[in-house]
Amino acid sequence: MKILVGVKRVIDYNVRVQLKSDGSGVETNGVKMSVNPFDEIAIEEALRIRESGVEAEIIAVSIGTKDAQQQLRTALAMGADRAVLLETDSEVQSLDAAKALLSIAQKEEVDLVLVGKQAIDDDANQTGQMLAALWGRPQATFTSELTIADGKAKSLREVDAGLELIEVDLPALITVDLRLNEPRFVKMPDIMKAKRKPLDTIAFADLGISESPKLETVAYEPPPVRQAGAKVADVPALIAALKDKGVL
Repeated sequence: MKILVGVKRVIDYNVRVQLKSDGSGVETNGVKMSVNPFDEIAIEEALRIRESGVEAEIIAVSIGTKDAQQQLRTALAMGADRAVLLETDSEVQSLDAAKALLSIAQKEEVDLVLVGKQAIDDDANQTGQMLAALWGRPQATFTSELTIADGKAKSLREVDAGLELIEVDLPALITVDLRLNEPRFVKMPDIMKAKRKPLDTIAFADLGISESPKLETVAYEPPPVRQAGAKVADVPALIAALKDKGVL
């Protein structure tokens, strides 16, 4: 089987995000960039499927600038077989990203698409669902446990009411949640081996997808400064303070 894994380049989750001095966006110069944590879990799950005995080829795909090759090399170092970069210097929003991934999924005739449930830069949680709809194939979102067997995927999903177990026919799309697995640590020998693995670059414009943003960002601003707390002498004073704020 063929497994396509979406990989997005984002600011590392340990970095405190700062706005540019002119307020035109988020500062990325000199900032550590990494694989979106949810996508890293998707890569790990693809590897575990293969290690469980399923004969599978894993293809990592990213959309972005030439710098995104670094994150694809990380996916290759983890164990992906090859990678594809859909290169563009423009912003690619969720719907266009779904169309781009669909073009690769159809070209490669993949059996399974694994993506993170969301990216930590925009938290949109849209691309996977849009891809499944455009593809016309079943989807299982927010997956915290996954089993592949007999041409089907069983997904234990985290929903508002608790957990839900569903079964979908392959080909299918799965979006993964944090509790699905813990990604492996990449060792130096694997990083060196990844340099010899194939990484193809395709111009996003060659896909025939019009890069026309449907959403416009009009402004950036930092979150409000957290107000300092206040101390009270006793419980009656606490109750009185809460009443003044309308809490009680």
